[in-house]
Amino acid sequence: MATVPMITDEEASAEVRAVFDDIRKTRNTNFINNFWRGLANDPKQMKAVWEEIKAVMGPGTLDPLTKEMIYIAVSAANACSYCIHSHTAAAKAKGMSAEQHGELMRVIALAGKTNHAVNAMQLEVDEAFKV
Repeated sequence: MATVPMITDEEASAEVRAVFDDIRKTRNTNFINNFWRGLANDPKQMKAVWEEIKAVMGPGTLDPLTKEMIYIAVSAANACSYCIHSHTAAAKAKGMSAEQHGELMRVIALAGKTNHAVNAMQLEVDEAFKV
């Protein structure tokens, strides 16, 4: 259950409506998800987050599918169920196959396992790995 109200289009202030409209235009959809509807309780923060998402997740040297897969991995590490679901849907929309998803799950599981092992052993970083 959410700890904040979900701001509907009808309840949205002009500032929130402008962000909703930009999300719809940028993503070529009419759907505004619950993340944005919850964040709309703080219009300034909502606008700042949207601008950062457009900058980071937009065109760059990493392709859009890779960015979504990284987002899934970080979301899994942070135990954010909402983000895991939303970015898995986005990755699938960007062409992630079932085989790629399975391989991603194996990489996430392996990284978690080895991260825990290294942390438990409190290993020093090899000099060769230091930049």
